[in-house]
Amino acid sequence: MLRRRPSLPFIERWRDRHGRMRCYFRRRGSPRVVLQGDYGSDEFHASYAAALHGGEIEDSRPKIVRPGNGTLAALIASYMQDAAFKGLRDTTKAGYMSRLETIRREHGARSVAGLNQERIETLLEAYDNRPASKLDTLKKLRILIKHAMKKKWISGDPSTGIKRTKIGEIRAWTDDEVRQFETRWLIGSKQRTAFALMLYTGQRRSDVHRMTWQDISQRTGRIKVVQQKTGTKIQVPLHRNLIAVLEQARHNHVSILVTEWGKPFTVDGFSGFMRDAIKAAGLRLECQPHGLRRTAGRRLAEAGCTTKQIMAILGHKSIVEAERYTREADQIRLATDAMSLLEAQTENEICPNRPFQFGQAAKTSGEAM
Repeated sequence: MLRRRPSLPFIERWRDRHGRMRCYFRRRGSPRVVLQGDYGSDEFHASYAAALHGGEIEDSRPKIVRPGNGTLAALIASYMQDAAFKGLRDTTKAGYMSRLETIRREHGARSVAGLNQERIETLLEAYDNRPASKLDTLKKLRILIKHAMKKKWISGDPSTGIKRTKIGEIRAWTDDEVRQFETRWLIGSKQRTAFALMLYTGQRRSDVHRMTWQDISQRTGRIKVVQQKTGTKIQVPLHRNLIAVLEQARHNHVSILVTEWGKPFTVDGFSGFMRDAIKAAGLRLECQPHGLRRTAGRRLAEAGCTTKQIMAILGHKSIVEAERYTREADQIRLATDAMSLLEAQTENEICPNRPFQFGQAAKTSGEAM
């Protein structure tokens, strides 16, 4: 099938690899001229008229400036060509590139040799109200500094002595918060399906949004997961509550969860979708999607699961993280047993015959001591 030729003379059009339409003015024997604006727009016709009559077209696009030698921008460019960066997983690269681009845009002109602890701390002050971003920026700066030392741009680490920002740990949801979400989003809704997949498989957002119906085995009753963060391959048995939700979920795409337009979620899109659902359920901001993974770990520990059993479900490679759940559950269990033993020992000593109440009003009035 022949491609339709543009109606205006001397026009060349094609889509680039990003799907964007590119337009150029080209007379035979003359250099190609970039036309501004979308094809058919006022900006496009103005630039076309200027090119047609020999005028110069003012290019409104940002100029590409090569990074100066010895600058942070040059260091970032060098690091992105290094094997250490190229060997990262694609998803990890995307996260690195987002932060590195912010550093390049805001501080690319800074001299690497001129970095010291005071200047780095001043740079980080812009993130004082965003502790997670502050910590991530420091991590990426230290990666860049390590690369600069490898390339002999600097001899020492100027970030030594800068303390890592402490950020609050994402907590598990309470059982009341779980019930509140389930009351708002009933079985059959996409929000409930996503919630149940996170809660009853204990997997991360980056894994849940990629789950497909083919990952579920009707024969074994398990769902296969290849964890994106670690590459760990696991099979998680389907909880009966999850089965009840999946039986009522829409099954019109290979992916279990899709957007309103019938496309698979990206991890960022899925995160936003879950946050909107949590907000609509009237829950506090500290109820985060990742907290459902911690809720799964807490429930497994409270059910008496061993550390290795929790690792098998959550896919932990380190026993330390799984032990945190069992320690908390053991503390509660042991404290409950201890208090029961104490009550059994003292039940015949003092046994007040009154209802169990707190804050009873005093019968006599007087000033508090």
